[in-house]
Amino acid sequence: MLTVLRNRTYRRLFTAQVVALVGTGLATVALALLAYDIAGANASVVLGTALAIKMVAYVAVAPIAGALAGRIPRRALLVATDLTRAGVALALPFVDQVWQIYLMVLLLQAASAAFTPTFQATIPHVLPAERDYTNALSMSRLAYDLESLFSPALAAVLLTLVSYNWLFAGTSLGFLASAALVLSAVLPKAPAAERAGGVYAKALSGTRMFWATPRLRALLALDLAVAAAGAIVFVNTVVVVREHFQRPAGAVSLALGAYGAGSMLTALLLPRLLARVSDRAVMLPAALALPAVLGATAVITAAPPGTAAWLALLAAWALIGAASSAVLTPGGRVVRRSAADAELPAAFAAQFSLSHACWLLTYPLAGWLAAGAGLPVTALVLGAVALTAALGAVRLWPRRDPDALDHVHTDLPADHPHLAGARPAPAGAWSHGHRYVIDRNHRSRPRHA
Repeated sequence: MLTVLRNRTYRRLFTAQVVALVGTGLATVALALLAYDIAGANASVVLGTALAIKMVAYVAVAPIAGALAGRIPRRALLVATDLTRAGVALALPFVDQVWQIYLMVLLLQAASAAFTPTFQATIPHVLPAERDYTNALSMSRLAYDLESLFSPALAAVLLTLVSYNWLFAGTSLGFLASAALVLSAVLPKAPAAERAGGVYAKALSGTRMFWATPRLRALLALDLAVAAAGAIVFVNTVVVVREHFQRPAGAVSLALGAYGAGSMLTALLLPRLLARVSDRAVMLPAALALPAVLGATAVITAAPPGTAAWLALLAAWALIGAASSAVLTPGGRVVRRSAADAELPAAFAAQFSLSHACWLLTYPLAGWLAAGAGLPVTALVLGAVALTAALGAVRLWPRRDPDALDHVHTDLPADHPHLAGARPAPAGAWSHGHRYVIDRNHRSRPRHA
């Protein structure tokens, strides 16, 4: 898997991603402490609102960023968003009002919503070979999981030496280092077709692509299943550990570490597995496992909080991490397979936006249910959401799903470049077959597909 780091451009981009993630992790810890300093006992309300703002920024900004990615050189866009994030991080220590926190979070996450899908759309051009791209996706998954484990530990060490305001300086340095690494990389030039079309049309094209492509509709359903399971981990772990099991604060990190360990182990195994079986054969069973684990979580949290139940919870969190990784890691392959090179920024932006819309639904659902109905009911409801989404994905993703499709064009003139080599069909139409993706020449899937 590490062989992809021999590619100089990818090595610099991956390093940029890692240092930016570490900076983001430091900012998460520092922001929580800043919110407590400003809001005191209402800090949880401030952080909950900030999380909602983050998700809204992701959902709203990503499609626009995907449209602009074809009009602005990718390297310039990536560097500009890193510099924006660095500037916001430097400004955060001077914040002394709650509304200022919300404004800074909005700016920070809007820049992240522009950076991430543009970065994701660049990697397939840097690593065009399927095997290399699969390895890169696993590397990215590992980077996210390691950040979730490493950044809090690094923050804890730094806080023994300096005040939390200095963590924002570390965040800024991370983004500046990311910008420098991106600036030093030679990125492939975006296809000319990527720069065509208006911003509004491009912003909507990725979403249209998702609705018109069965496997992408299935991917969205799979994202909802992962969000339902992930929400109970990220929102309710502290309540499960501290209130139900009466365990110390360090046990919260242990539970989240179990989730991360399951995710990382799966990410390490996936490249070899995906070399032998299809994305569908990996992703659908993993998604169907999630509601079963959530059902087990309902039983665990309803049982007396003994040692056996605690170990069972750690196992459940590890299984959720493993199944989520098995769904999320190959997702980039599915998007890449479903979009033309020129449409990759719009496709990844749509995937980024729509997947975070799922989290925007499940995050508050997990919080409200836990507070009002208890943890077992929360696990059962989220399990029902995950089951519905997983079964929907099974139905939406055809078992026979070829890349190349025979189809007929009735709306293109005979001299159109796309019809080169096509065969005449009845009623003045033209027939041919090729790798089929939704674009300006193909607005919907053939009915027989």
